[in-house]
Amino acid sequence: MTTQENDTPVDDGANTETETAETTAPEGANDEVAQLAEQVAALQQDLLYARAETQNVTRRKDKEIADAHAYASTKFARDILSVADNLGRALAALSDEQRADEGIKPLVTGLEATERELMAVFERHGITRIAAIGLPLDPNQHQAMLEIPSDKEAGTIVQEMQAGYMMKDRLLRPAMVGVAKKAD
Repeated sequence: MTTQENDTPVDDGANTETETAETTAPEGANDEVAQLAEQVAALQQDLLYARAETQNVTRRKDKEIADAHAYASTKFARDILSVADNLGRALAALSDEQRADEGIKPLVTGLEATERELMAVFERHGITRIAAIGLPLDPNQHQAMLEIPSDKEAGTIVQEMQAGYMMKDRLLRPAMVGVAKKAD
């Protein structure tokens, strides 16, 4: 053999299989890499959704805790409203002569002081009375109990039978009212 023959590559068909295997392997590897890239992208998306859900749950929990603190005394406040109603009725039932009577004047003074203190406690805890008389009926704050013939515009509140109250931005009890209706 000559040096030229040794330096020349001989194509005996054996290299063709190796070349085919080498060219096929990168394509198969590319498919596998593409699949893995898709899986990574899907997992990243799932991670983002999980983080967002976790943040939402945390925000909801924080809001529920804040609401629980702000409105913890709602049930008690609803119960104490009847005390305020009865105290107001007791004071309203007193005539001018009874208020002037020296024998019960200390009682009247005590009832008025108790009502003022109760209203101050309500104010400190964010409990406010709902305005009603002369306003249009608001079904979110007023409960119409009856219609009263009146010369005022229909739907205007002309009588308050029971005061309504709000606690911060929540309704404790609607005001029970009578609304005007046009006289026939």
